[in-house]
Amino acid sequence: MSFARPAPLLVAVLLALTAVPAAAQTTGTAAAATPLPTPAQVPATEVIRTTDLVAEYFAADVTRASPGAVIVLGGSEGGLAGSRGLARRLAAEGFAAIAVSYFGETGQSPKLNEVPIEPVDRALAWLTTRTEIHGPIAILGVSKGAELALLTASRNPAIKAVVAGVPSNVVWAGIDMAGGPVGSSWTSGGTPLPYASYDFSKGFTSIFNLYNNSLSGAPADAEIPVEAIAGPILMISGEADTLWPSSEMARRVETRLRARGFRYPVVNIAYPAAGHAAFGAPVRTDAPGLQGALGVGGTIEGLVAARADGWPRVLAFLRDALAH
Repeated sequence: MSFARPAPLLVAVLLALTAVPAAAQTTGTAAAATPLPTPAQVPATEVIRTTDLVAEYFAADVTRASPGAVIVLGGSEGGLAGSRGLARRLAAEGFAAIAVSYFGETGQSPKLNEVPIEPVDRALAWLTTRTEIHGPIAILGVSKGAELALLTASRNPAIKAVVAGVPSNVVWAGIDMAGGPVGSSWTSGGTPLPYASYDFSKGFTSIFNLYNNSLSGAPADAEIPVEAIAGPILMISGEADTLWPSSEMARRVETRLRARGFRYPVVNIAYPAAGHAAFGAPVRTDAPGLQGALGVGGTIEGLVAARADGWPRVLAFLRDALAH
């Protein structure tokens, strides 16, 4: 099935969304005036470009270093644009972080369709060779990256904590901006994983409605077996998300975990007035480009409040998870 009809709108949405993290992010509260170090001041410690792994590693600020590390996955913008910025922020906060590209970089698939999940395991293996890392390894993903984070953590018990921003509870069909046919978003060992197809039976009215209408028809084997995750889970979403129903899908993750007696802590936070850009480091209300984030739902005040509240929770969650 093709994703051709919603593609033009999706491209515009992603451009708006990926512009937000670069715009005047700050530490502390949303109104704080002191910015985090700029990208030029925090270069990657190592740049990895092999046939098996495209990633950038950011060593932790030694004055604040936690013992473990974090694998960081961006969304369907592809490449390292989203994950690199988050990894830098985490490194400044004392977390060794590796930003991983799963598609969209040179030598990788140009579309998010039947993308191998193995780069996550390779990044984890790479981290275990670092002498400065001697604690647990967590994974953090946003949007499609959150889908991949939950999926890979459910398959690899060496991942000991998950942070999922505006997540999915199922494996979705792929995305081809050119409108070509798509199968599963992900493969393992070259085999496509079971997935939820896009249901166009009611026509296409919006990307959100497409995902929301398709969710009820998702086959059971497309649901991510999150109960197999070997550590605590933190989910952050926006109830006003107009890209996909992230809060509903996060609730479904939580419901499945509770029903299956998941033994680790689960924190599920949904911000009423925030949209798909709810997750990330704090931004000021006058941050350049912030208006573009409204293309994926919510209000500026809701987005700013969500990030001001949510980001410290992410840092506290990771500090606790990586200390044990």
